[in-house]
Amino acid sequence: MPKYYQFKVANCFLYFTSKCVVEAMHAHASKDGKLQEHGSAKFFVKGNGDSVVTNTGDLNEREIRVIKLFIKERYLEMYEKWSEYSQNGFYNK
Repeated sequence: MPKYYQFKVANCFLYFTSKCVVEAMHAHASKDGKLQEHGSAKFFVKGNGDSVVTNTGDLNEREIRVIKLFIKERYLEMYEKWSEYSQNGFYNK
């Protein structure tokens, strides 16, 4: 499963799975190294870098806030990685 970054953000890996590429761009955030959708938070990314959380998984409010800010600052860089695997664009486009 592709990770956006090899390092953790708010103690979570940001990644997507092979099943994800049929949806709009998003990132899963998970604290464990299994990188499975089950138990992970899900952040759909809009064209302006804002994100919509549709599942919080086991993340707390602070972790979600930190990840949303991280995505906002790096969403174009993340989109480059996403577009290597998917033709689907940003959320709500």
